[in-house]
Amino acid sequence: MSGWFDARHAKPFIAYSEAHIGVLVFLLLLMVLLYLFRKSFRTTGSKAMRYGLAAVLVLCELSLNLWYIQQGVFHSATTLPLELCSISLYLSVFMLLFRSRFLFRIVYFTGLGGALQALATPVLGFGFPHYRFLEFFIAHGVIIISVLYMVWVEGFKPTFRSAFTAFAWLNAIAVPVVYINTVTGGNYMFLARKPDTASLLDLLGPYPFYILSLEAVALIMFLLLYLPFSPLFAAKTVANKNVAEPDVDHS
Repeated sequence: MSGWFDARHAKPFIAYSEAHIGVLVFLLLLMVLLYLFRKSFRTTGSKAMRYGLAAVLVLCELSLNLWYIQQGVFHSATTLPLELCSISLYLSVFMLLFRSRFLFRIVYFTGLGGALQALATPVLGFGFPHYRFLEFFIAHGVIIISVLYMVWVEGFKPTFRSAFTAFAWLNAIAVPVVYINTVTGGNYMFLARKPDTASLLDLLGPYPFYILSLEAVALIMFLLLYLPFSPLFAAKTVANKNVAEPDVDHS
């Protein structure tokens, strides 16, 4: 049991190992089930589901900070909740509790974009079945599920304008994070340097130029995330449906 929780003796995380692929498949299955039963959630237990998702996120964050303290690894340079996904987690909790459209239009982009990238290329030092492995994937997976829940069950939709609002908010929050990195020697939001493990940032050039590339990638990702809700996409979907189901002349 101590090995399951120990911060200093753990099996290393291996990207796209059986455990990594397995947890990704499991999370995908949960998302598929959420979509399939979306109508049921609308009529039964919508509020309970929102509160339940919020509770999972709160428990993840509380347990993580208790783990930091209990293991003696809490440090202002590495364990403050200033990564994009950590910030999105807090925003997700308030979005779920208060059914906030304003927060949804931020978290839809920052939560989905950040958590999807984190699941694809985890910056994680602990393999399955370590506590940190489980907490990492539960927290990031539930951020995504929370956003999809607000779309599929609550009927929330992002707007074209909200993609730029989220982008502006992302840049605004980066300013104090850069300052905190300078004071603590940290690397929150990877604004001081690239992560030590392989990530998508390796494709974006050296420091500090990768930050400008990251800005462009973030904006493009936000616009791609908006695409399913764009009028152009909706019109194309309707046109394809009409082609698939042509009118029949009974005269």
